[in-house]
Amino acid sequence: MELTLLGTGGPEGLPVPDCPCAACACATGVHARAATAVLVDGTLLIDLTPGLAFSAARAGRSLTGVRQVLLSHPHDGPAVEIPAGLPAPVRVLAGQEPALISGHRVTAVPVDAPGSGYVVEGPGGERLLYLPPGCGPAGLAGPVEGSYAYEMVLLDAVERPDALARLRAAGAVDKATDVIAVHLGHSVPPGAELRRRLAALGARAVPDGTSLTTGEYAEVPDLPRRTLVLGGARSGKSVEAERRLAAFPDVLYVATSGNRSGDAEWAQRIALHRERRPGSWQTVETCDLVPLLAGGQEEPALLIDCLALWLTDAMDAVGAWNDEVWANGGRRELRARVDELAAAWRATRRTAVAVSNEVGSGVVPATASGRRFRDELGRLNAAVAAESEHVLLVVAGQALPLRPAG
Repeated sequence: MELTLLGTGGPEGLPVPDCPCAACACATGVHARAATAVLVDGTLLIDLTPGLAFSAARAGRSLTGVRQVLLSHPHDGPAVEIPAGLPAPVRVLAGQEPALISGHRVTAVPVDAPGSGYVVEGPGGERLLYLPPGCGPAGLAGPVEGSYAYEMVLLDAVERPDALARLRAAGAVDKATDVIAVHLGHSVPPGAELRRRLAALGARAVPDGTSLTTGEYAEVPDLPRRTLVLGGARSGKSVEAERRLAAFPDVLYVATSGNRSGDAEWAQRIALHRERRPGSWQTVETCDLVPLLAGGQEEPALLIDCLALWLTDAMDAVGAWNDEVWANGGRRELRARVDELAAAWRATRRTAVAVSNEVGSGVVPATASGRRFRDELGRLNAAVAAESEHVLLVVAGQALPLRPAG
């Protein structure tokens, strides 16, 4: 099947008229996007959007051959004008199949928000899944017997990476599936940042007017096996780390914070972290990282948050806060623990993302123990970064690649 994306933006397009936000200000040239609409083999149109005839002309496509028009979601606001010659649009309910007018087999599938998803099967058996804006598949809790992966999936990957995770868990998306991000709106970062963020999800975006062929190979960078995310307090480093694994069906969140009984403020911080993470993620509280990193490639991805707290625990264990203990073997024992962790990080076959604090850029700590911690954390970060494919520094919520993958 050949698809032409007449638009790839959110329901209002991007930029939204008269909107002063930064996302709209940056949406110029190839970054400007009409509301998402897809033309399949010149005969099937999914979603009717404002300015459709102009979008088709700009893409070098004609709408005269369209035999079916499907709507995927309720359209708010004024009614959209139907270009001359197009059949009346319809929205098919989940489980139903419209009459085969266009030569494609179309099945409506349930989604978890108002709307209908569509599976389109071409004459050669290739399959396309299209999901409405803000929607994920409904009723997928694990592998579906007899299912096989779609050749192409179009969905709201930026807003709903969890939908992609569910499709992967059900076997509906695999490494050969071409995942295209559509319905791109205000939440979309501009330029290279969008490409980087989608690559972490195993997806890509294309400009309006792009034509694609289902089953045709498209290279999308694999998520690096090892990623280190650095940043200061409240920089957004944990959010960035979580975002990089948001489309994984299974993730083991490794909290190195331990228990602080009686500390209500700390308990509230932990609760906020838990609420932000997907419900399907598992959590384990431990500083024993080496056995976890020794797991196989088939095991869930690891998110370790954070190495600074791991170091605190390690320094507690070797008595590093005491000057005499530090000088008489504590330093050597801590370096051995750091070397062991760096070696395990180097050897791991699991996908792993680690978070750590970037310290030492400000005031020199007033105590010897504070300076000791600062120095050892810098050494730990450098050791782990040296064995990572990707290293990011997060500043004011912006992720800056220090070592780009690939």
